[in-house]
Amino acid sequence: MATGFAQAFSRTDRRPMAMWWWTVDRATMVMVASLIIVGLLFSFSSSPVAAAKIGAHSPIYFTQRHILFAVAAISVMMAISMLSLKGVKRVSAAIYSVSILIMLLLPFIGHTSKGGQRWLNLGFFKLQPSEFLKPALIILIAWMFAEGQKGKGVPGVTIAFCLYVLAVALLLIQPDVGQSLLITIAFGACFFISGVPVRWIVGLGASVMAALVGLFFVQPHFRNRIMGFINPDGDKYQVNAGLSAISNGGLWGQGINEGTQKRFIPDLHTDFIYSVIGEEAGLFWSLAIILVFGIIVIRGLIKAMSMSDPFRQIATSGLYIMLGTQVFINISVNLGVIPPKGMTLPFISYGGSSLLAMGLTMGFILALTRKRSGELPVNDDKDPTKW
Repeated sequence: MATGFAQAFSRTDRRPMAMWWWTVDRATMVMVASLIIVGLLFSFSSSPVAAAKIGAHSPIYFTQRHILFAVAAISVMMAISMLSLKGVKRVSAAIYSVSILIMLLLPFIGHTSKGGQRWLNLGFFKLQPSEFLKPALIILIAWMFAEGQKGKGVPGVTIAFCLYVLAVALLLIQPDVGQSLLITIAFGACFFISGVPVRWIVGLGASVMAALVGLFFVQPHFRNRIMGFINPDGDKYQVNAGLSAISNGGLWGQGINEGTQKRFIPDLHTDFIYSVIGEEAGLFWSLAIILVFGIIVIRGLIKAMSMSDPFRQIATSGLYIMLGTQVFINISVNLGVIPPKGMTLPFISYGGSSLLAMGLTMGFILALTRKRSGELPVNDDKDPTKW
């Protein structure tokens, strides 16, 4: 793809597509594409088992859908990455508003599954609005924090807190503690990067801990998850099945589609796809996937910290931290370190909402990290490769 674009656009081509190609973070795009390919590969491996459990008409039922959603996610990522900074803010505001509206309606029209009412059944797939809410919220709070720093009377911090509290309140109604915690971590990171006093960060952390303790006593779904995990006699069937699959993989794995323990994992194609990878590809390739995620996140944070625009710096950092935290949570669940959270492995797990939202998230990141005209060196305005 890189060679094709390089041949199609000269370095002095001023057309929008050419400008996009020479200013976008192509290395990150390649790494994301590699993760999507891994997801498709293991979708072929996990689909027959998952399809048989629901009585699907075809053993590659989930693979076919995964391909469609992956193509749609890539299309979303490419389209969003071409937005201007103003466009990023406008699209985020629209997505946040629509997501909040749908989440307000979920208690009345939402689809219930696994103890949560988090989905809107559209027939051809179940939409989970909270997945799209996450990146939109990070963009908006970064925008508000940046406006607050300008000291022009805009109550940026107050507005950001209101946006965050509304989102988390609706998530807890579903209930979805995992997504609430993920958003809180990303929000706290943005809060810290915006330069607020340390005592505010400490206060936010104390409030979160108090809220978690309160949820333990008032939210049975959350309490049962915790107690089932820490109790030696608790229901840890899926976690134990995932660990057995990883253990069976050894160093080099059993081979693609040769795993035997994966058939005992209920959510093998979604939340526990990492266990399938561990069994069939082995420790080496499992660690390689973690390495790719690590490079994407660390490289992204380094790039974010070099930005002079507070909005871009806060938003890019928040999105990368949210991405890295979700990867950490998913893999930790697969390794039996923390209780199951119902959280997918970005770009790899099957799931329409997850794949589309990850395409949206990465599209925002690519749009934010593109070199802008104001960053051009004085003598290099004709050479986009130096942007």
